[in-house]
Amino acid sequence: MKYETLNGTRIPKIGFGTWKIGGGSYADSSQDERSLAGLRSALELGYTHFDTAEVYASGHAEELLGQAIAESGIPREELFITSKVDPANLRYSDVLDACEKSLRRLGMDYLDLYLIHWPSHSISLGETFRALNQLIREGRIRHVGVSNFDVRLLEQARAESESPIFTDQVSYSLADRSYVRNGVLSYCQKNNILLTAYSPIEKGRLRGSTTLRSIADAHGATSYQTALAWLISQPRVIAIPMSLNPKHQAENLAAAEIELTEDEIERLNGLA
Repeated sequence: MKYETLNGTRIPKIGFGTWKIGGGSYADSSQDERSLAGLRSALELGYTHFDTAEVYASGHAEELLGQAIAESGIPREELFITSKVDPANLRYSDVLDACEKSLRRLGMDYLDLYLIHWPSHSISLGETFRALNQLIREGRIRHVGVSNFDVRLLEQARAESESPIFTDQVSYSLADRSYVRNGVLSYCQKNNILLTAYSPIEKGRLRGSTTLRSIADAHGATSYQTALAWLISQPRVIAIPMSLNPKHQAENLAAAEIELTEDEIERLNGLA
């Protein structure tokens, strides 16, 4: 596995996303066994960074993740757990309450990383970070970050945070370069902020690309693995793919071992 080290913390280049664990926007208990099986296999394969959010399955994703981790017997300190606060809960007291509820659902005493899931148009970042700064001071969260923020909002967040912004989690893949075009990637790289790519495979939209296929074949890899390898070849970029299929989970982890040449990276850059 490849890692990024930031502010004394090491985090894997490839983690595990939990959107659709336990349901979609609402909890669906009929999916529990399938979701738990997927989480268990991910833990057994060696995933250590898990990304979740209070809105995923209305908090049920956090519950299932906490259950799978407790069953695994893996020491808490060996894992890196991220969760996110919903934009409806960005007022000072709501942030504190939302964090406590996430911790309760996860069965944990602290989060390694807590993100603002989406920016709010009605609640000031100053009010939100007053709560996040307090949670850092109390040790309830170790690092703070944001998601779906543009450069202007990132700059505001940095000004309001008492600790370094750890990441901006955004959609980024071979097929989606919107946060490259708007300057977020270069801003993060210049300011020592991780860019966490969600939807990093983009449901295989570029699977039919002959360029992608030929590069994948040269490495004995799949197109999906090669797309992930391209992402994490970039400094300060990590990715959180999600799959409930143990075979695909193992392939995603193995993508970290693919060493693309400079020429291959340039050819993949040109697919935008």
